[in-house]
Amino acid sequence: MALGDLMASRFSQSTVLIVPNHHDDSTATAFSSSASAAALNDESDFTSVPHRRDSEFTAASSSSTSGYANAATTMAYLPQTSFFNELRHDAFELELPSGPSDSGLVSKWRPKDKMKTGCVALVLCLNISVDPPDVIKISPCARMECWIDPLSMAPQKALDLIGKSLTSQYERWQPKARYKCQLDPTLEEVKKLCTTCRRYAKSERVLFHYNGHGVPKPTPNGELWVFNKSYTQYIPLPLNDLDSWLKTPSIYVFDCSGAGKVVNSFIELHEWSASNSNGSPRDCIMLAACEAHETLPQSVEFPADVFTACLTTPIKMALRWFCTRSLLRDSFDYSLIDKIPGRPNDRKTLLGELNWIFTAVTDTIAWNVLPHDLFQRLFRQDLLVASLFRNFLLAERIMRSANCTPVSHPTLPPTHQHHMWDAWDMAAELCLSQLPSLVEDPNAEFQPSTFFTEQLTAFEVWLDHGSEHKKPPEQLPIVLQVLLSQCHRFRALVLLGRFLDMGPWAVDLALSVGIFPYVLKLLQTTTPELRQILVFIWTKILALDKSCQVDLVKDGGHIYFMKFLDSLEAYPEQRAMAAFVLAVIVDGHRRGQEACIEDGLSHVCLKHLESSSPNDSQTEPLFLQWLCLCLGKLWEEFPEGKIIGLQGHATSILAPLLSEPQPEVRASAVFALGTLVDVGFDSCRSVGDEECDDDDKFRSEVSIVRSLLSVASDGSPLVRAEVAVALARFAFGHNKHLKSIAAAYWKPQTNSLINSLPSLANIKDTDGGYPKQSQHVAHGGIVSPQIGPLRVGSDNSKVIRDGRVSSSSPLASSGIMHGSPLSDNSSHHSDSGILNDGFSNGAVNNFGPKPLDNALYSQCVLAMCTLAKDPSPRVGNLGRRVLSIIGIEQVVAKPSKPSSVRTSEAIVSPSLARSSSWFDMNGVSPPRPSYITGMRRVCSLEFRPHLMTSPDTGLADPLLGSGGASGTSDRSFLPQSIIYNWSCGHFSKSLLTAPDDSEEILARREEREKIALEHIVKCQHSAVTRLTNPIAKWDIKGTQTVLLQPFSPIVVAADENERIRIWNHEEATLLNSFDNHDFADKGISKLCLVNELDDSLLLAASSDGNIRVWKDYSLRGKQKLATAFSSIHGHKPGVRSRNAVVDWQQQSGYLYSSGEMSSIMQWDLDKEQLVNTIPSLSECSVSALAASQVHGGQFAAGFMDGSVRLYDTRTPEKLVCGLRPHIQRVEKVMGIGFQPGLDPGKLVSASQAGDIQFLDIRNHSSAYLTIEAHRGSLTALAVHRHAPIIASGSAKQLIKVFSLEGDQLGTIRYYPTLMAQKIGSVSCLNFHPYQLLLAAGAADACVCIYADDNTQAK
Repeated sequence: MALGDLMASRFSQSTVLIVPNHHDDSTATAFSSSASAAALNDESDFTSVPHRRDSEFTAASSSSTSGYANAATTMAYLPQTSFFNELRHDAFELELPSGPSDSGLVSKWRPKDKMKTGCVALVLCLNISVDPPDVIKISPCARMECWIDPLSMAPQKALDLIGKSLTSQYERWQPKARYKCQLDPTLEEVKKLCTTCRRYAKSERVLFHYNGHGVPKPTPNGELWVFNKSYTQYIPLPLNDLDSWLKTPSIYVFDCSGAGKVVNSFIELHEWSASNSNGSPRDCIMLAACEAHETLPQSVEFPADVFTACLTTPIKMALRWFCTRSLLRDSFDYSLIDKIPGRPNDRKTLLGELNWIFTAVTDTIAWNVLPHDLFQRLFRQDLLVASLFRNFLLAERIMRSANCTPVSHPTLPPTHQHHMWDAWDMAAELCLSQLPSLVEDPNAEFQPSTFFTEQLTAFEVWLDHGSEHKKPPEQLPIVLQVLLSQCHRFRALVLLGRFLDMGPWAVDLALSVGIFPYVLKLLQTTTPELRQILVFIWTKILALDKSCQVDLVKDGGHIYFMKFLDSLEAYPEQRAMAAFVLAVIVDGHRRGQEACIEDGLSHVCLKHLESSSPNDSQTEPLFLQWLCLCLGKLWEEFPEGKIIGLQGHATSILAPLLSEPQPEVRASAVFALGTLVDVGFDSCRSVGDEECDDDDKFRSEVSIVRSLLSVASDGSPLVRAEVAVALARFAFGHNKHLKSIAAAYWKPQTNSLINSLPSLANIKDTDGGYPKQSQHVAHGGIVSPQIGPLRVGSDNSKVIRDGRVSSSSPLASSGIMHGSPLSDNSSHHSDSGILNDGFSNGAVNNFGPKPLDNALYSQCVLAMCTLAKDPSPRVGNLGRRVLSIIGIEQVVAKPSKPSSVRTSEAIVSPSLARSSSWFDMNGVSPPRPSYITGMRRVCSLEFRPHLMTSPDTGLADPLLGSGGASGTSDRSFLPQSIIYNWSCGHFSKSLLTAPDDSEEILARREEREKIALEHIVKCQHSAVTRLTNPIAKWDIKGTQTVLLQPFSPIVVAADENERIRIWNHEEATLLNSFDNHDFADKGISKLCLVNELDDSLLLAASSDGNIRVWKDYSLRGKQKLATAFSSIHGHKPGVRSRNAVVDWQQQSGYLYSSGEMSSIMQWDLDKEQLVNTIPSLSECSVSALAASQVHGGQFAAGFMDGSVRLYDTRTPEKLVCGLRPHIQRVEKVMGIGFQPGLDPGKLVSASQAGDIQFLDIRNHSSAYLTIEAHRGSLTALAVHRHAPIIASGSAKQLIKVFSLEGDQLGTIRYYPTLMAQKIGSVSCLNFHPYQLLLAAGAADACVCIYADDNTQAK
């Protein structure tokens, strides 16, 4: 293939550097990486579908060899792909995701108690034509009461008319309340009025309005005045009497001079009452016209009841007041204000729009000025109270202009100078300017105000520049008001969606301002253009607060989302949001489940899952994921839903999703399948066993279990955790059958019976070939080298010690040790799958579920054991909980002495691994503090015969927390799924904007690329003479592997106990030290860096094939496990251990692993999935692996018999060629590597015999260069990625450095010490990827870094 074509095939996934090769002196030329950076930036958009790297490698290597020979240049790629950056990799092991909440902080936005003012008492003490003695009125003075001049008619008629007018003014705000009016009343009449109102209102609020314009000011004690029957005296109304009549909750309006006295006295009264009683504080709200020392304004420009006018007729009052202060004051006819066309509730009319704007302005002022709790209480709890307080803000503005200060309790901060009043004045002026023409011509159209458009623009500006840490947008209440208007609604919803996307804090703000009832009401609209944004808004709301599910079901809102989910016009990402909303609606909400089942949600989801073709690049993974999660939540603990699902062939539809490339999709499919598993078959027991034996249910159960087993060894801990949860449900339902199988593993039986159990590790593929991924469930077996004392039942006989079995032990005498189902002898019986009749015909099967095939039960038990020793701590813990359900419990002890064992420590991994003798006690290294782990049978039916009479034993052992031997079925013990809560976190994050740090990441990457390119050129043109200058040294015992970081002076080393240490070798400081895991076996075989151009992760491959990837590994105590899995499934019969060999290929995202097995496993770490099991085509095991760092999909393997093979996963046949370079002495290949440069066909191979062979696949006959580096005992080989040097180490205490031409450049024999101590047996070698540095580890506790002689030691 031409170089240009090769570059094009990678579509900017890699930065391409063209530099001269080692034999060319021309100048280096580098292509700019800006194009690739731009491509990366484009991919960060939230709507883009994650790219599939498979297409990157569709171009196979050219078969033409002349292209390589004639190439004047070589290329070094700097991979742009990055791995382990998903939500699932962030602290998966550390915390449990919470998911949407329905309590706590998030529900504070809901008014605690929605209230209603049920009764209004109006008390008017006007005594028209008689002025009170303590008021001296000016002339002319304010006379109007309720916009009526009382002197224009007979006093009694005026009084009645004013009373009716006040009633109608209040009814405008609360039409459903009962109104009672007392005109110039006596004390008894007031008492009767108050008690009647309280009796009618019951627990609702009562409003008491008092107009005291015809009586004296309140007394210093705050007493109000009323009349005697003959109107010859003023009678005081004590406040404690009034309070006792009206009780609570209540609201008082005092419109009289000195009204502040009443408020002050009321507050004192309540404080005194509260201090003398333990009752709850009284819910009492007060509005007063002025301060205690103030008199009401008498200016003729105001009505006499200006406070009441502001509270009950705010628009009229506001316009009249504005008119007197505007340029229109001399020319405007004030009577036109009463003729404003339209209705207050019709926003398309002038009066309606004015009322709408006024509401928006006052709401906005209150929301921005008041504390959150006070705003909720006064403006969102009670409609009448909210209206009065909005109007109270106007009263404060108007009355302060007359040197009068209205008072409230609770006290409000001053709002009369808030800048939003300017927006109101502008709207008022626009209204008044067109009012004359509108009154003159009723058919004329009014010009709508620009108020809402301008406020939405202001909100949009805030969205462009605002954040959580800045002042909240003051226009939020206006956005809420705009939702009422069709003309502004779409824009408002879009802006609201952008705001909600800023984070949970924004959702909480929007809910607290009162958005919920508005967006709930909008679900009744059928406008198609609103559907997408409404679904988005509801997604954001439900991601924060699950409690809204009740309101949605109550109003039938779920149907809106079901229709959207079923709509093919919407994008899959948006339909995924609808599936999320529906999943929250049915999450733990039986009414929601019933409503959605009735409306066919199960059918809709299954239909879309069925229509999506697996691995289709057009299918949005998020959509598939949430369809599965929605189904799972729909069926969870809902028998009717499960039946509907099974009738819809859910098991066969979900099964193909287990091979999807996204772990979240696979985990969600497992979750959905798991919810279909009956826990205990409770629904069947009540109708008899005949129903339980239904063939369809039996087949579905078998199908589900087989599907679960196929992903029990998935590469993602997220998937395996869900498998463990699902198997726990299965174990609970089939408890007795599984206990019988488990008992066979531990209970002494005849060899023939035990051997009849199938071994999952040796199940053959249907084609007779090597087992596929889905069948490698057991990790090769069930018992590990660390297994310690084993107890069978309550047997007190001697236990296993020191790796030997006591002759008196029932285990030894029964032959179970070598006749176990996991021993190699059992492979002959692996396909029988039939238990002895003693297990299948007992009382076990007299009740409960129909038993499945015993072979399937055996596979389940082995899968559970596999999960119990999972490298992921969380999955391992779940696996152990599953084992405890079927009666296997771990006994843990810290041995203080070799002969004594304590069993009081915490539960740890049961450490299950295959062994030729069932228990092998070697392998725990003496220097490490270790735990002895064991397993014992508990609560087996055989040991607890009295439990056989109970129809559901459940977890009848006190150790398992089930309530003792009462036979209760404690489902609370079942582990809970986390995939749903985990997935909900996606919608809590911003979906519309890229992360803030993306620019910083790109800048750092560009800087590192620049450094890398410079160093690559230096490496390729370096004239290395020696590499023997030691610049750093540390003492570490038993170093097995070492690694140098590319862009910082950091070295990582791991010892035989899997202790990982990270140093800064320039400053000689230890940065961090931690254990790879708690139960070290034979050390770490390989350390690799993932994402070395970004924040790198440390991939640690243990000798048993377990892979762990660590984040933040260089920060002391901050390391986090990003993922963990077992990279080797199954191994050859008769092999006792697994010496795993592993290598990582950043270019492709592939990890290759092999060991004591006849195949090489290819893992895609982006998919976290086994994508290929490549036959090694050799009878010997792989002893060395090397992945090409410049050609994705290419790797080389060295074997135990000295042969070397080159593979290319992009070709159908995988194997490129096989060579036997080490022919003089056939010993295993100790190290293999690709030579520096682009040429994929040049390899270096070193055998244990000491010879290093330089290979070119174009010459199959022999190596083109041989170096006899060491006479036997070669232990390590390192090939520099870019410089023309290699290094080899020997057990005979020396390191040699060679050029690619075979010239020896240096020998290292001694440590840099005064005594010139010789180095020990070399255990590992590794070059710095971009510099001429060599790290070497020796078996006798030392790690050294060597540089060229010109480099100074640090």
